[in-house]
Amino acid sequence: MPRRLLDFLYAHAWLTFVLMVTFFLCFGVTSVNLFILLKMNLDLFIQYGLMVIEDGALEQLFDLISSAVLSIIFYLLFKVCERVLVERLTARKFGAGADIGGEAPRETTARKGA
Repeated sequence: MPRRLLDFLYAHAWLTFVLMVTFFLCFGVTSVNLFILLKMNLDLFIQYGLMVIEDGALEQLFDLISSAVLSIIFYLLFKVCERVLVERLTARKFGAGADIGGEAPRETTARKGA
């Protein structure tokens, strides 16, 4: 994501929260019964073969796959908002004091008896 957008979300916690709730609801709406409908559509193809294309089953399959992709996009946007809020609440901005490689923080105290 663009750095300016992340900085904007970090600066406006209330808006980030509203966006997070909105993306979560959109994710829920687009993913309701998605697996069941996709399974039923594929079973229809298996049972009746290519004959079902004439009845619109292929178009429905593309619609279901598009809905799955849209659902994933909403979930990813929800996770971005969640991360911004968590880092804001823990007073740690993206990339502040962390290496790109994701190195764990070093222990500053030595263990006793070691």
